[in-house]
Amino acid sequence: MASVSALFKSTFSSFGQSRLVSIFKIKELRQKIWITLLFLFIYRIGFHIPLPFINQEQIKYTMRGADEGLLGMITMFSGGALSQCTIFALGIMPYISASIIFQLLASVYPPLEKLQKEGEIGRKKINEYTRYLTVGICLVQAWFYVTYIVGSQEEGGMHLAYHHPEHDYSYKVLGLYVLNMYVFTSIVTMTVGTILLMWIGEQIDEYGIGNGISLIIMAGIVARIPDATASLIVAGTNEPGITIPILGWKLRQSIFMLGGSGVGGEVGLEKLLVLVVMFVAVVVAVIAITKGQRRIPTQSAKHVRGRRVYGGTRQFLPLRVNQAGVMPVIFASSLLLIPMFLFRYMDRAFDARWAANLANAFERQGYLYNVCYIILIYFFCYFWTAITFNPKDMANNLKDYGSFIPGYRPGKRTADYLEKVILRITYVGAAFLAVVAIIPSLISAGLEITPMVASFYGGTGLLIVISVALDLVQKINSHLVMRNYPGLTED
Repeated sequence: MASVSALFKSTFSSFGQSRLVSIFKIKELRQKIWITLLFLFIYRIGFHIPLPFINQEQIKYTMRGADEGLLGMITMFSGGALSQCTIFALGIMPYISASIIFQLLASVYPPLEKLQKEGEIGRKKINEYTRYLTVGICLVQAWFYVTYIVGSQEEGGMHLAYHHPEHDYSYKVLGLYVLNMYVFTSIVTMTVGTILLMWIGEQIDEYGIGNGISLIIMAGIVARIPDATASLIVAGTNEPGITIPILGWKLRQSIFMLGGSGVGGEVGLEKLLVLVVMFVAVVVAVIAITKGQRRIPTQSAKHVRGRRVYGGTRQFLPLRVNQAGVMPVIFASSLLLIPMFLFRYMDRAFDARWAANLANAFERQGYLYNVCYIILIYFFCYFWTAITFNPKDMANNLKDYGSFIPGYRPGKRTADYLEKVILRITYVGAAFLAVVAIIPSLISAGLEITPMVASFYGGTGLLIVISVALDLVQKINSHLVMRNYPGLTED
């Protein structure tokens, strides 16, 4: 809680304002911020550039409300725009999927594991392989997606392409279009769009500030918050409401009445208050867990040199409660998209009823989906922690620096103790991530609120935004402290 109060105090006090001004006094930091904003601006421009040969007017009507379902969930975690059929429709998800595959392979495939341990050279080689795999994943996902968009309604498609007879020379393989001008052009465009997003993320990592991929996902989520808020409180054209003269907004009457207006699904005053309380509670909880640490006391050995005694000081080894951050949620969500797409395609191609039932079971609010979601979050929490934290190396480092944990011998016993502690605190961190991840489903079902609103104001979307923002603040702090400026969260 101390870090939360310090963050608000430093932000809204006059001293905090001077700290914000000091950010732009540092030339290097100022350039990094402007470069990051420039690349995010390019991303937002491409977010609204439509695919060729697609009827955009019909898209608006057909895809109305699609952001509340499967497509909305994909868009949230990918930074794409599947419901708008743009050049960035796939978002950054293919690159994330390729990264997951290589991280899993590096733990079981010896050549990749050896390459991973070669330092910077090995990392660059793995990144190169990841880019190649990203292109392959983009081609496959774009093929499935475009086939669904341009396919006829009798075949389970949406029939949203402008058809020209001179280009209509296609045939199908397993229900997917081949040698079709619409399909080929759109697949290449979407693949290039994802590669451009991947390049933008890498440029932000190198020349900007913060994690490029995470910032792209965060920018996509933040850009959708106004629409979610408007769908919650702003009345439609033909709906009764209360007009605010200064702003020109027409607010729903239901948000000013207990129980709403009596129409099913409308948000009443009590539901709005619950959402506000939930929003504040999740923000505070995410900051507390993200900043939470288990401090293990360590003591350095004493060294006698002449008549002076050096060392013997007591310090702490901080272990974060949530070592994996927000990555397990992103990984779990991306993997759970695979069975939904697979079962939907099998249902459309082979008319398999069982595939349709399984596809419906994996919907966002389904019981099976939530159970698999929690299991994958726990798995990726422990998997990511095992990759990033090695108790044996930590114990050897303590031994090399002449430090030890009181009550435990340096070496194997210290490593076993650190492993036991990290397993326990990872369990708590994974439990927190799982609770936050399923909150939208509980809110949507219990309060009869659309999933789009619930996901932004009480769940995973909020978790990603706060985690990425905290990481960005920490990196800005490092630049300020390094140049003897006060940090943003210091008292």
